[in-house]
Amino acid sequence: MTNPFELSSVSNDAFREIFQSMTEGIIVVDKEGKVLVANPIAEQLFGYASKEFNGMQMENLLPERYRSKHFSYRDQFNSKPAPRRMGMGRDLAALKKDGTEFPVEISLSYSHANGNFIAIAFITDISLRKHAEDALKQGEEQLIIYATELEKKVDARTKDLNESISSLEKEITERKRAEEDARKAFEKERELNELKSKFVSIASHEFRTPLSTILSSISLVEQYNLKGDTEKIIKHTQRVRSSVNHLTGILNDFLSLGKLEEGKVDLKPEGIELSVLFDDVKEEIKVILKPDQHLDISIEEKAKNIASDSRILRNILFNLLSNASKYSEPGTAIRLGAALKGQTVEISITDEGIGIPLQDQKHMFERFFRASNAGNIPGTGLGLNIVKRYVDLLNGTIRFSTENNKGTTFFVTIPKLHEKDSRN
Repeated sequence: MTNPFELSSVSNDAFREIFQSMTEGIIVVDKEGKVLVANPIAEQLFGYASKEFNGMQMENLLPERYRSKHFSYRDQFNSKPAPRRMGMGRDLAALKKDGTEFPVEISLSYSHANGNFIAIAFITDISLRKHAEDALKQGEEQLIIYATELEKKVDARTKDLNESISSLEKEITERKRAEEDARKAFEKERELNELKSKFVSIASHEFRTPLSTILSSISLVEQYNLKGDTEKIIKHTQRVRSSVNHLTGILNDFLSLGKLEEGKVDLKPEGIELSVLFDDVKEEIKVILKPDQHLDISIEEKAKNIASDSRILRNILFNLLSNASKYSEPGTAIRLGAALKGQTVEISITDEGIGIPLQDQKHMFERFFRASNAGNIPGTGLGLNIVKRYVDLLNGTIRFSTENNKGTTFFVTIPKLHEKDSRN
């Protein structure tokens, strides 16, 4: 059988030049896993001479422990090909010609050449990054450098927050000036003052605890580093990382609100395969789920393909799924579904959490509002307000049904096709 992917048969010189000069390894294989061609970087990574790859089975580049499962993975990819990353949440290793292993990140794509299916693997050697991570786990001096960098990031995020605060205070002042009717001006002023007080209260409360945690943990890390207590160093590093993630979430809420208020969010509709988008969001949400929580996905066949803004839709899903996890107990299920409703698609997010009290339900999409049963669960009261604004941008609607201590379902309904694509 002739090679369906000979570079010499490709008329586009620019493509051949790009393939040869890429800074990451590229290996092209046929449906049976036989290597058709590899670029110079791939040959260097694995220690093979020029064109020595050609005709080799892809499994020969994997450590023995991976090979048995790789056949089934390859069959799955061939049956449902789609661009994806391999081994999300897992460490991957590749095998050099001399038998040594090295850590890698691999992304897969696919195409057809001369009527034949081909799979394309993009391979990056992450040895340096893994070495740095291992050094952190071992409590070496690089941990102190890492902690210092985290402090710098917190300072930068705090600066962004101060700018967001200034922007919101300016908005409040402008609203006060805009009121001409004396009675309405008085009511509006009281409302704006309450919002300001809530903002200051939330900002001070939500930032004080994680910042204190970061400062104390960094101090303890320095002490434990001198003692060589690796276990405690790792524990406090994880506390710092968790606190920074919490601060990042708060800042993202404030920055998203600022962009929405300023009208700086532009729609970029495109074709979306919901199964791919849902799987990507599922991978991202895993890191914040509580222990033993799991996300179940179901999509009606007719609702699989839509035209909308994937970035905005992802933000909506991530926010609602984060809330579903936050307000539910460990070990509970979260369900994400999509169904066709006429010319619209209805996306549902269901949890088994604490529910929303009846007296709070009419306020749930208001800025800074938090339900009375939220207790000590952290939050800014901005998430649902931001979600509502994003849904409005997509010309959609959002509603919910809830039962106290049994769970809540949010329903987001958006057009299956964006206005500019409705004639297609």
